[in-house]
Amino acid sequence: MDLGLKGRVAFVAAASRGLGLAIAEALAAEGATVACCARSDAITQVTAELATRFGVRTLGIVADISDPASVERAIASCIETFGRIDVLVTNAGGPPPGPFESHTPDAWQKAVDLNLHSVVNLVRGALPGMKARRWGRILNVTSIAVKQPVDSLILSNSVRAAVTGFARTLANEVASFNITVNNLLPGYTKTERLVQLGDSNAKAKGISREAAFAAWEQQIPMGRLGEPREFAALAAFLASEQASYITAQSIAVDGGWIRALL
Repeated sequence: MDLGLKGRVAFVAAASRGLGLAIAEALAAEGATVACCARSDAITQVTAELATRFGVRTLGIVADISDPASVERAIASCIETFGRIDVLVTNAGGPPPGPFESHTPDAWQKAVDLNLHSVVNLVRGALPGMKARRWGRILNVTSIAVKQPVDSLILSNSVRAAVTGFARTLANEVASFNITVNNLLPGYTKTERLVQLGDSNAKAKGISREAAFAAWEQQIPMGRLGEPREFAALAAFLASEQASYITAQSIAVDGGWIRALL
């Protein structure tokens, strides 16, 4: 299926590894021009490799998306280089795990800055151009925790739920401009973030990382952890021309882990 992404310009946040990188790869494979940002200067090598592999234009931008000024510079750099942003993928690493008592007010503020304010600021930068061109796709990478809270992830459970409310409201505001807004909910997927959570869970329960992973797999009807490419495939479709009537949704890629009806 041709997703109609050739010639589109995508901006993918936190794309040096994990889910962000997988999404950037999926969009580049469809012929999209891809700008990626990350805190590490490794992002320049990552984007150079994408350009070589897929024959598309790319841009690597070093930016800390928890810093509003850094976000503004990153968005401006993409627009200056490629002229616009058609597809915006907001994404960030998750806040640290732990029970309520373990998180200071500063930890809460950092979680809000990283996982909520970053989304708002990225959208603030990209949305005016989308509205002017009357076309856009906004994809927010959140978590299965917004539909079924995950134990020991109180920061993520709380802040990502706020992103869901923001996105659901924004979707109504921009629908008449042919702009869709959707949330992508990764389940237990093989990334460095999952290793971090596995180690934390293992330490708390006095078990090995492998045992922690096995316990998660037992909760998943498909009986295995997800692959980043499986998650990225949904992002590519939601960014496409074919997905033009899908908006205001929070869609899980979790192997059936969420037990809710909706």
